[in-house]
Amino acid sequence: MPDHRITDLKELTLKAIDLRMDTLRALTAAKSGHSAGPLGFADVFAALFFNAANITPGNPSAPERDRIVLSHGHICPILYTTMAHAGYFPVEELQTLRKLGTRLQGHPHRGTLPGLETTSGPLGSGTSQGAGMALAFKMNKTNQHVWVLASDGEQQEGNTWEGAMFAGSRHLNNLTVILDRNYIQIDGNTEEVMALDPLGDKYRALNWHVIEIDGHNLEAIIDAMAAAKNVHDRPTMIIANVVPGKGVSFMENDYIWHGKPPTAEELEKALTELSAWRDRVVKEIIN
Repeated sequence: MPDHRITDLKELTLKAIDLRMDTLRALTAAKSGHSAGPLGFADVFAALFFNAANITPGNPSAPERDRIVLSHGHICPILYTTMAHAGYFPVEELQTLRKLGTRLQGHPHRGTLPGLETTSGPLGSGTSQGAGMALAFKMNKTNQHVWVLASDGEQQEGNTWEGAMFAGSRHLNNLTVILDRNYIQIDGNTEEVMALDPLGDKYRALNWHVIEIDGHNLEAIIDAMAAAKNVHDRPTMIIANVVPGKGVSFMENDYIWHGKPPTAEELEKALTELSAWRDRVVKEIIN
């Protein structure tokens, strides 16, 4: 299995664009699924899987691996695409997304695909699940880190805050939650449905270290993840401010795309935009 780690920021940018393109291809083939969230969080997935996390695609059950928990399971198309590119399974299998008999179900199913750490669908569970894993590692005196990828909309769920209080009170410094702060949910803007801000202050009050970043700045993402691993007395919340639908102009910041896949014609338009972005980055590398 080739080394999946990428340290060059330009190469990592290309990887994030490729993840967006293959995710949209899979969604179009499935004719169902979520588009905006996966595109918005692609840079975070690229940084985590290809740079920051200690993972073992060739041996998904290696006991020394970090644990990556996707709390908002509906953005699993980007998780699947990232796993495929990292080497967990063939990229070609992405075309089976949401189809009968597939391992790539509409929400992740832990028992179906090696490398998945949790089954997710009901929102709000990931922080609690991650806290339990982190506590177990503390009790066993092992060095794994737990990374939870969570949505802003699910911060409206009560069990999110139970997990947050528990993690803060137990000083789980081996737990990092990366928040997909895109301000949309299925019914509209999060601040109109149920206001969350000032979100960072809420976590600080629960004894969390809070870092707020541009979730499309790969250097900032990597630096924040490194900083989280160096916090010694509390869990870390990384609030990643992102643009839902990032990279596709007609999807960006439009909550309609929260749960909508592109048609074949829309896919062609989206891939044209993403290809142009990719070409610009390649030219920067060459020059």
